[in-house]
Amino acid sequence: MQVDESLQILVGSEGDHLPLMEMGSCKPEASDQWDCVLVADLQTQKSQKHVQRQQQFLEKLERNGFHFKVLKDQKKVFFGIRADSAVIDMYRTLLMKPEDPRSRAKQNFNIATTRIRIVNFVVNSKKRLSDTFEDLVKDGVFETMFLLHKGEEDLSREWAQWRNVFQPQPIDKIREYFGEKVALYFTWLGWYTYMLVPAAVVGLIVFLSGFALFDSSQISKEICSADDIFMCPLGDNSRRYQRLSEMCTFAKLTHLFDNEGTVIFAIFMALWATVFLEIWKRKRAREVQSWELYEWDEEEEEMALELINSPHYELKKHHHSYLSSTIILILSLFMICLMIGMAHLLVVYRVLAAALFSSFLEQQVTTAVVVTGAVVHYVIIVIMTKVNKCVALKLCKFEEPRTFSEQESKFTVKFFILQFFAHFSSLIYIAFILGRINGHPGKSTRLAGLWKLEECHLSGCMMDLFIQMAIIMGLKQTLSNCIEYLYPLLAHKCRSVQAYRHGRKSKDPELAEWQRNYHMNPVNTFSLFDEFMEMMIQYGFTTIFVAAFPLAPLLALFSNLVEIRLDAIKMVRLQRRLVPRKAKDIGTWLQVLETIGVLAVIANGMVIAFTSEFIPRVVYKYHYGPCRKNQTFTDDCLKDYVNHSLSVFYTKDFQDHGRMEGQENVTVCRYRDYRNDHDYNLSEQFWFILAIRLAFVILFEHVALCIKLIAAWFVPDVPQSVKNEVLEEKYQRIRGRMCFSSRSTDV
Repeated sequence: MQVDESLQILVGSEGDHLPLMEMGSCKPEASDQWDCVLVADLQTQKSQKHVQRQQQFLEKLERNGFHFKVLKDQKKVFFGIRADSAVIDMYRTLLMKPEDPRSRAKQNFNIATTRIRIVNFVVNSKKRLSDTFEDLVKDGVFETMFLLHKGEEDLSREWAQWRNVFQPQPIDKIREYFGEKVALYFTWLGWYTYMLVPAAVVGLIVFLSGFALFDSSQISKEICSADDIFMCPLGDNSRRYQRLSEMCTFAKLTHLFDNEGTVIFAIFMALWATVFLEIWKRKRAREVQSWELYEWDEEEEEMALELINSPHYELKKHHHSYLSSTIILILSLFMICLMIGMAHLLVVYRVLAAALFSSFLEQQVTTAVVVTGAVVHYVIIVIMTKVNKCVALKLCKFEEPRTFSEQESKFTVKFFILQFFAHFSSLIYIAFILGRINGHPGKSTRLAGLWKLEECHLSGCMMDLFIQMAIIMGLKQTLSNCIEYLYPLLAHKCRSVQAYRHGRKSKDPELAEWQRNYHMNPVNTFSLFDEFMEMMIQYGFTTIFVAAFPLAPLLALFSNLVEIRLDAIKMVRLQRRLVPRKAKDIGTWLQVLETIGVLAVIANGMVIAFTSEFIPRVVYKYHYGPCRKNQTFTDDCLKDYVNHSLSVFYTKDFQDHGRMEGQENVTVCRYRDYRNDHDYNLSEQFWFILAIRLAFVILFEHVALCIKLIAAWFVPDVPQSVKNEVLEEKYQRIRGRMCFSSRSTDV
């Protein structure tokens, strides 16, 4: 039978029409065989126009091989939909390789999830000459559509329970119920969480190793005993020369995450990210091979679904428009500039907040500004996430992707880029710009000529970056997870209570089951996408600035243990069923992970070189310090480093020196920079250290990237066993064709 003939059998003649209420009795079906339910308000049955449009839509679905059942309660009309077995046979026929006699027997797919996927695709198809389901929803003909939860009891008991937080996930059962795409997400999330264990342990060791030097560090000793060194005031409203010894506690805390172990940990995390991705590729290959999807083609399935929906479907070919690409590029750059502008607004806030807080928080102004700035940044992230999603979706629709998978891929790239700048722009500012364009005491750079720009804490910018990272990650892992769980839980409770008060629960068990599913929280096309995006941003925080926050993997580990069960509970018990989609990999997200890995190497190298005090300490130790001048020096080689790293400013050069407290006793104050004493220009030491910083960045990035490349080469993406299985299948397929050809020749 030819494909066209098979499709014609499914479609039937154009004159076939059945009254709406007779469709339900067309073929009695068991209650567990209805996969999709359309919902309409009972008031629509009083409108002849609405009833007619409902009937026309359902009749077209029936001509495509679907069965229906209509049930009502006091408020709603429910239309159950199920695909006929002939539709499943057509799906199998279209995707079977006709030249391979083993393919029909070999092909393994879940009929229940396949039927749901077909029903969902056909109902939501937008390639119709008449009303689409989206049009009917906008016009109030239908209210919504949802898939039925059926047989989820095992998952609810074994997976979607908080008590199972340390139990392995039943991936095969997840795949059978939610499809391969959701199963791959939880497989990846589980592997990511498992791999966070060594990263969290090493990060914790690096952090705790700083406690060993908490009191014994030469730099901390010098700062704590520097009662005779006065620091220049940081802000305009500060009128007091602060003794360097007053920063003793901050200096010790800074050394917890700004020590020699930071460099080792940054290189370790670069290697960790590579090994994580390479072993994930191997794990993914094993899983999809066991699911017999290694050579599955997503485009072929979408074309098969289009043909099932309409035998007259014409292939939409790839196209590219330089004009639309240029417009999208310009709009994307505009949004990126807007994200950077948000970072500048944060700078303005911090400057104004410093001026405000200095009136009543003299000692803790910098800390208060950093903490409140991090909270403001988190609020901006929450707001811009919604804006970025709308913009990315509009840009994606403007580009007119050919298929759903192509739309998802393009949307992923655009949304992630916007989210990256929204989340990391302020961190980039703190790490590489804050305190570096401020001028010097007596001649400070000012915002609008009025307010002095914010400066790092006197103990260094690493403290500011650490606090910013800790607050943002803490808020995202706690508040976001709480909202992500409590909001759907409360929404589900409210919907259930509201239905109970109206007495809408039916005595008919089938209608009661449909009502239960209807009262669950709605899902959308990008429900799983949102979960992936959340994890990608977390992965970015875990790797990109991990040199400044070695506890990031530990926070991510605790968060993910909660996230897995939280997502499971939402999907199984609180939300309507997701469309079970097929997939053989995590798609564009893999490229996103690889991009983050490269950015992590670059960012951590620059943090160590420009934000940390690692390079100035090393330069002093081997070029300026006492060990260089005296080979027999027995004390710490960093002796007198603090005095060397602070520049001198003569207080008489302050325009308002007379207004300073204790000014009669202070003739010289110090500040963090490398400048000459006589003209306050950048000194020779500054340029020498800058050259070493740049050389370190180049060396670090090359070493780390080489390690990544070697690790990627050393660990093959696909296990040899999987390659051999695929090779054996190809060999048997070709031998089968040869035998078939020989028999045909003999005949």
